[in-house]
Amino acid sequence: MLSAFANAFRTPDLRRKLLFVLGIVVLFRLGSTLPAPGIDVGNVQKCVDLASQGENSSLFALINVFSGGALLQLTVFALGIMPYITASIILQLLVVVIPRLEALKKEGQAGQAKITQYTRYLTLGLAILQATGIVALARSGQLFGGADCGDLLYKPDSIPAFLLIVLTMVAGTAVIMWLGELITDRGIGNGMSILIFTQVVATFPGALWLIKTQKGWTTFIMVMLVGLVVVAAVIFMEQAQRRIPVQYAKRMVGRRMFGGSSTYIPLKVNQAGIIPVIFSSSLLYLPALYAQFQPEGTGSAWITSHLVRGDHPYYMITYFALTVFFTYFYVAITFNPEEVADNMKKYGGFIPGIRAGRPTQDYLAYVLSRITAPGAAYLGLIALIPMIAIALLNASQNFPFGGTTILIIVGVGLDTVKQIESQLQQRNYEGFLR
Repeated sequence: MLSAFANAFRTPDLRRKLLFVLGIVVLFRLGSTLPAPGIDVGNVQKCVDLASQGENSSLFALINVFSGGALLQLTVFALGIMPYITASIILQLLVVVIPRLEALKKEGQAGQAKITQYTRYLTLGLAILQATGIVALARSGQLFGGADCGDLLYKPDSIPAFLLIVLTMVAGTAVIMWLGELITDRGIGNGMSILIFTQVVATFPGALWLIKTQKGWTTFIMVMLVGLVVVAAVIFMEQAQRRIPVQYAKRMVGRRMFGGSSTYIPLKVNQAGIIPVIFSSSLLYLPALYAQFQPEGTGSAWITSHLVRGDHPYYMITYFALTVFFTYFYVAITFNPEEVADNMKKYGGFIPGIRAGRPTQDYLAYVLSRITAPGAAYLGLIALIPMIAIALLNASQNFPFGGTTILIIVGVGLDTVKQIESQLQQRNYEGFLR
């Protein structure tokens, strides 16, 4: 990895792209530390310090990870990349349900551009809803679980001040989308993924230092060693795939012979990526939100004691089961064996020993269901790591080696390095001569 970056900086074109990405990242982090207008920074920081010491639990821990800690500090980029992620997931699901969107997806680049435009509009709509909810909680003093830190807003009763903060956060989300697209067009890698990577990594030093401060060097070293083992395991599982061989028959087109080549269909063990973890986390926040807004409601006391704290066995079992379920669900809607089998048959491809058509479709579905089982179990166990750490070490809620965090860091890091290496190979063929 380090050699790839070193070689990239020796190439003028790649060096310009990497420096451009670093400049965008610096600008992005600046916006993540700049307070929104009308925010009492002193009281907000006091609440953040209390929350980091474990005295208060926040319902927005997942979103706070994706914002690099900017959410609970109510900055200009407080919403981070989360509205865009949510909008992208919703559009992916709607493509399967709505025929019009499915037709757009099949139109190629023009259709994909239209879906991207819909994603932007939905992102802004979700940003308005999220910003309104977060500022309303800050205004009522419930953002940090009712901690007595004073007013988080300078003018908590002023409607114009409330709308100004909401408008600032929504505009910050629009700027984040623009920065991500700039990285994709003029830099290296996927812009949104790199911004997510930046926000997640930004919370690492503080979380690690908090463990050292609270638990001492022995626990700190133990956490680092466990973290290295987890990272190695995640890299192994993210790279693991089942390659199904595909043979293409020779065919005559005019006077030329085409086909006769062999390739494979790569089915990853973790075909769903990080999406099931986000789904299950978001779903588990719903009862917690209900218990917060309706503390006297039916079942609120049971929810508060069993489904709010991450170290409770009921919470862990439910989280694991939801992650496994959503893994199968997401793989089922994103990988269509019937469509793959039809495309293979259309272009004269077949799996050795399997007849084209329906037998190929059944075989792909069979392999996919078997390979998804270890992938779902892997995602469920990775998602439980921070909860087990909180229960065993009595660590803070911001445990650095969480499942979501590690999956994002490893996935984006591997993808970015692969793109750098591919661009290096386009400029010199050293990679092919090794």
